[in-house]
Amino acid sequence: MHAPSEEKSDEVEDSFYEELEQVFDYVQKYYTKMLLGDFNAKVGRENIFRPTIGQESLHQDSNDNGVRLVNFATSQNLVVKSTMLPHWNIHKYTWTSPDGKTRNQIDHVFIDRRWHSSVLDV
Repeated sequence: MHAPSEEKSDEVEDSFYEELEQVFDYVQKYYTKMLLGDFNAKVGRENIFRPTIGQESLHQDSNDNGVRLVNFATSQNLVVKSTMLPHWNIHKYTWTSPDGKTRNQIDHVFIDRRWHSSVLDV
């Protein structure tokens, strides 16, 4: 599966998240669910999303893909661990533009909310 970029149509983005939701619905509830990859999504530090994303994102504001991703994570009872753990900004970005001037954090790691505090917080 390939996450659509920000400029793709709403239909393409909706289709991606519908397919991802079908995959998650197929997995038994008692399994620990983890998800990681390039989602082309800037997840910000909006207070309303804090229970799902924490406060350690590289970005101040989420883009449309970031909002979609946070909504998906919330609906699947996941947390975005890649925006919860403190790191220097230089270690947060996962994509750099060809000219080296733009850096984004668009790759993310998710885990079941029920496991996030006991498994990955060290």
